[in-house]
Amino acid sequence: MRKKDGHVHTPFCPHGSADSFEMYIEKALKMGLEELTFTEHAPLPAGFSDPVPDKDSAINMRLLNDYISQLLKVKEIYSNDIKINLGFEIDYIEGFERETESFLSEYGQYIDDAVLSVHFLKLNGQYYCADFHESIFEQMIEAAGSLKLLHIKYYETMLAAVKSNLGPHKPKRLGHLTLINKFQKRFPADFNIKDMQHDLLHAVKEQNMELDFNVAGLRKDLCGVIYLDPWMISEAKKQNIPLIYGSDAHSAKDVGAHYSLFEEALF
Repeated sequence: MRKKDGHVHTPFCPHGSADSFEMYIEKALKMGLEELTFTEHAPLPAGFSDPVPDKDSAINMRLLNDYISQLLKVKEIYSNDIKINLGFEIDYIEGFERETESFLSEYGQYIDDAVLSVHFLKLNGQYYCADFHESIFEQMIEAAGSLKLLHIKYYETMLAAVKSNLGPHKPKRLGHLTLINKFQKRFPADFNIKDMQHDLLHAVKEQNMELDFNVAGLRKDLCGVIYLDPWMISEAKKQNIPLIYGSDAHSAKDVGAHYSLFEEALF
C-alpha cells in the first residue's frame, strides 16, 4: 500500500497559508510519502453566496486556471520523486447539484483524485457553514431546532451527497464524515443516531466510494479527535470500504501529521 496523503490544501486556499506547492511536497518527501493529492476547495457554484463573512471558503474562479497550470508543472518537476495528484475538494450543496455537475464536467479532464465534502447546510431556507465558528454553529442549532436535529440534517445531507448523480467525474472519496463534531467539546452529542450513520456507510459501499481518514479534528481545540468514530473505522474495514489518510493540511507543516494513527487503524 502506497503511503499517501489524500487531502491537502494549497497557497490558493483563501483561508489557508501562503506556503508554496514545493513546501507541501518537500514536507511530504520528508515524511516518506509516496503520493500526495492536492484537493483545493473548488470554486463555489454560480448563484451560491458564500455564507462566511470574508467569503473565503473556496478558490476564486478567476484563479482556477493558475491553480491547474501550476500543479501540472510541479507534477512534472517531482515526477521521479513522488506521485502528485491534481484534485479538488468538491462541496456538495443542497440545491446546487446541477451547477456542481457542470463544473466537474468542464474540469474533470484535469482531475486525478478528489474529495466530496459537506460544509454547508440549508436550514429554513438559509445556508450556513457548519465548521466556520462555534458561534455560527450555535445559530445553526437554533435554526434546526436542537443539536440532534442539526446532526440529523447533516447526515441527511451527507447521504444525499453520496447518492447524488454528479456525472462521471464525481469524487470517489467522502470527506471528513464526522465534521459536524468539530465543536463537540462545547456542544456534546448526548444522543444516538447510529442507524443514520450506518445507512451512510452502506451507501458509501454501494457507491464504491472511499472514506477520508481525516485527522484535522486533532488540531481543533473543541474537537480533539479524528473525523471518524472508532466504530466507523471498524465498520468500514468490515465492509471493505477503503480508508484513505488525509491530513487536510492548510499549511506545509501539517502534511502527513498523525500518520501513525492511520497505520494503527488499518492493522
